[in-house]
Amino acid sequence: MNEKIEQLRKNIKEALSVKLTREEFKKLREQYLSTKAGEIPNLMKEMRNVPKEDRPQFGKIINEFKNWAEQEFAEVDAAIKKEELAKANESETVDITMPARKNETGSLHPTTIVKQEIIKIFAGLGFDVFEGPEIETDYYNFTALNVPSDHPARAEQDTFYITENILLRTQTSPGQIRTMEAVKPPIKVLSPGRVFRSDYDATHSPMFHQMEGLVVDKNISVCDLYGMLDLFAKEMFSSEAKTRLRPSYFPFTEPSVEVDVTCCECGGSGCRLCKGTGWIEVLGGGIVNRKVLENCGIDPEEYSGLAFGIGIDRITMLKYGINNIHILFENDIRTLRQFKQQNIG
Repeated sequence: MNEKIEQLRKNIKEALSVKLTREEFKKLREQYLSTKAGEIPNLMKEMRNVPKEDRPQFGKIINEFKNWAEQEFAEVDAAIKKEELAKANESETVDITMPARKNETGSLHPTTIVKQEIIKIFAGLGFDVFEGPEIETDYYNFTALNVPSDHPARAEQDTFYITENILLRTQTSPGQIRTMEAVKPPIKVLSPGRVFRSDYDATHSPMFHQMEGLVVDKNISVCDLYGMLDLFAKEMFSSEAKTRLRPSYFPFTEPSVEVDVTCCECGGSGCRLCKGTGWIEVLGGGIVNRKVLENCGIDPEEYSGLAFGIGIDRITMLKYGINNIHILFENDIRTLRQFKQQNIG
């Protein structure tokens, strides 16, 4: 038995003296120490062949040999783990002399910036914000706003129809109708959002952004509209900006006006942008038509209102000198980077 143990001891020393991989070490350990088929645990099976009086001494010898083998394997295991850790640390080493990765920060889209500026201006005047659905009914988009059944805006070449009575809204004015139906005067509300029209050129896009404003209260007049929009022009463009009203026509307001502001490029002296006039049209508005109030259950004898519509994209183009509306929707990273470099937003 002693000879057998010494032979196993020699075999283990030789096997562990060479460089082993993790897998080789695992197989070797199982060969000698596995409880099921290990060569050392198998020595205990020979206990039955040993005389009873010699069994204690026999068991002691085998246990000492087993402890020695476990110690040998433990030392080799520790050495393999140390080498594995060293390799891992070497592969994960950070070269502190390398330039750091540059994480660029984003910025708001110019249209979003202008939208937020407009909301901030009118919020200071007590306006709430209501964003209605982009898919509307013919009633809210046209009929309730006093748009005649034969009006050109209802034609299929101008409006995107989903069904005969369902369409992509052509304006955010339906939000005003929904507000007047749900809220009793006094009312001050902005309705921003995307709108859709079948139109395409340098200054028009099939999808663009509008913001409608509505005030309904007692004794509302054109003077209130002018004062409010004059303040808006000064806050948005310049404290020196001036505004003027020109007569116009919209089915949902009477009287109706176009609102011009002194050219933000030349300050009113005349240039290519304003075509030498010194003025640029920025929005439309007027006094809410009595029929619109009646459609929403508001007594036009007691209440009156003012409404205005702002093209957010148009204001953005004027404010930042953009000559083609499609630049705002192409999301060319080179263009957006220019806005960021100009510290817009």
